Amino acid sequence: MADDVSFPCYYVQKEAAGVRAEPTRRTLADLPPGDVLVRVAYSSLNYKDGLSATGNPGVTRKFPHVPGIDAAGTVEASSAADLRPGEAVVITGHDQGQNTWGGWAGFVRVPADWIVKLPEGLSPRDAMSYGTAGLTAAQCVEALQRRGVIPGAGEVIVTGASGGVGSIAVGLLAKLGYDVTAVSGKPAAAELLQRLGARRIVGRGDVDDKSGKPLLAARYVGAVDTVGGNMLATLLKSMQRGGVVAACGLVGGAELPLTVFPFILRGVDLAGIDSVECPPEQRRRIWSNLAGPWSLPQLEDLTTEITLDEVGTYVERILKGESTGRIVVRPTTTR
Repeated sequence: MADDVSFPCYYVQKEAAGVRAEPTRRTLADLPPGDVLVRVAYSSLNYKDGLSATGNPGVTRKFPHVPGIDAAGTVEASSAADLRPGEAVVITGHDQGQNTWGGWAGFVRVPADWIVKLPEGLSPRDAMSYGTAGLTAAQCVEALQRRGVIPGAGEVIVTGASGGVGSIAVGLLAKLGYDVTAVSGKPAAAELLQRLGARRIVGRGDVDDKSGKPLLAARYVGAVDTVGGNMLATLLKSMQRGGVVAACGLVGGAELPLTVFPFILRGVDLAGIDSVECPPEQRRRIWSNLAGPWSLPQLEDLTTEITLDEVGTYVERILKGESTGRIVVRPTTTR
């Protein structure tokens, strides 16, 4: 394709007066170099995208910039022998949407090893309904499984359950037969969480102990924590002997206020989850599972679709903690 071909995108610039972010059009010549040009059908909105879209230097340092850590679509052109034009693909993580232009655009150009071929039975839109959130949730489930947390062993708790990672984690765990408790501060999300399979729904205060005790009553065999901070500390102190916590978020803080007692007296395992540099073989396995045995029948219930014209409004919502489920971005604009 000619370099002067234009496409819509959500363009973020730093100016003297601050950050300006808006839908506009750019050309293929503006894209970074890479092995594969992908025509984007859908992207998604994650918390990290909200930070990038507002100029947060902890996420994005190079401007002008196009956010979107996720993208799904078809190969338009490729120098990689195993990726042919017309093939459906998905891209999540790596540096896409951080300092390499991301999926809130009609096209992306990326290294071939960032790309996973979409497995049969998974559409680009469904892939973005899962997105990085689904990949992360599935990594958390795998971490519990690998460490011996099996269905029927006891209660598994998910924090931030109304968000993207949390809601998918609730659905996956329930589908696999686990006894799931969902933690949410949004009463309006209760019905959705029940449809996803949560047996119990509790408020944030139930897992945010501020007593300072080194250990709490042993209750859970497993946990998926998307929050961090004191809530993660509370979970670790509340695990049964040999319990496992998969940790993947820090919206509640990066500090971990606790002693070593949960680890040396109860043998609790803290499993860190890194979705950005998830190994290729794990990515392929997870996407295959999400297309098959782990697919969620409630996926559409979790999904809200928006265009680039609506991104600014939804960025505000996700940064304020007002977003529920998954937001799919269709890279079109009226401008």
